[in-house]
Amino acid sequence: MALTQVAGGLIASGQTITSPTLSSPTINGTPVMGASVITSGTAVASTSGTAINFTGIPSWVKRVTVILNGVSTSGSSNWILQLGSGSITSTGYLGSGARFTNGAAVTIAAYTSGIGINIDNAAAILGGAFTLTLLGSNKWSITGLFSRPASDSIFNAIGTIDLAGVLDRVRLTTVNGTDTFDAGSINILYE
Repeated sequence: MALTQVAGGLIASGQTITSPTLSSPTINGTPVMGASVITSGTAVASTSGTAINFTGIPSWVKRVTVILNGVSTSGSSNWILQLGSGSITSTGYLGSGARFTNGAAVTIAAYTSGIGINIDNAAAILGGAFTLTLLGSNKWSITGLFSRPASDSIFNAIGTIDLAGVLDRVRLTTVNGTDTFDAGSINILYE
């Protein structure tokens, strides 16, 4: 009979361990799990600066959610989400953003410097989320859906980007790069 060492002693081949307790285990390699584990970042106040950055995203991540809560800027430049590997990628995006407002024409804009939220050059306070999904080989698909509280407008953003390496950072900024964030908070979840 073959014996295997486990926490607390030895077990015979084919035996089942029920309710084990592990103290500070070390796991080598990439863990394989039956269910996704979602990790939350630390929420950042979006009350200053021209960009909100999240870095240190682990290399094994396959999906990232960027959550906006009551975010606004000092100006009316459209917003963009940018991704990066070692540094932010500011070219090569294929995407568009649309604004839907009750009683008004839909406005759509194309973006190549990031995945855009087409606020249509109007001041906005937005809530919603971007979802980034790895398609493979460092190619990411991005979708976003947002609303403006106390308004009848919704916004969507859709696009893709091929990164030069493994995703490790995301940034929310504006197209002009000079409007400053002045309200709200942003966080990320990754899995």
